[in-house]
Amino acid sequence: MSRYRGPKLRITRRLGNLPGLTRKQSKKTNPAGEHGQQLHKPSEYALRLEEKQKLRYNYGVHEKQLLKNIKEAKKVQGSTGIILLQILEMRLDNTIFRVGLAPTIPAARQLINHKHILVNNKIVSICSYQCKPSDIITIKNKNSSAQLVQKYLKYPGLANLPNHIEFEKETLVIKINGIIEREYVGLQLNELLVVEYYSKK
Repeated sequence: MSRYRGPKLRITRRLGNLPGLTRKQSKKTNPAGEHGQQLHKPSEYALRLEEKQKLRYNYGVHEKQLLKNIKEAKKVQGSTGIILLQILEMRLDNTIFRVGLAPTIPAARQLINHKHILVNNKIVSICSYQCKPSDIITIKNKNSSAQLVQKYLKYPGLANLPNHIEFEKETLVIKINGIIEREYVGLQLNELLVVEYYSKK
């Protein structure tokens, strides 16, 4: 399944606030859909599907990528749901977004794809790169790169900076000091329902 490129507000009306997808707010108060409201109580499957879709749309990952991340999380000792969130949060595109170098994850992905981002002094153009403790992320020493980032910094995204990241605004240097803790994840969701959704796959 290809990456979603349709109307973003329609998704946020259906799933709630997704800070990584868009910063726009819909003026419509009713949920998306023909009638704008649910006439019956959602099934357990529908609730699990909704939580899974929040992850997919917020972090901009394909179904295949999410399933792969779930399998990786199951191999690690600990809560599968929390480890899955840590894998998604430690992606390079999400890290760029969380410090405010990009207003959304798609914008951060564009910065990475256009080779504006360096990790440990090497250009990294892979958005799913897993940031590790002691990694140092910088901006390419080029006017166009600096101008683009400075423009984004005028409109910061999420207010709280995760505890595992150190960001020097003057030099635009990001230092990864550890792995993100659950309380700093910027998305409101029940990760256990996502694990249950994939339990039989």
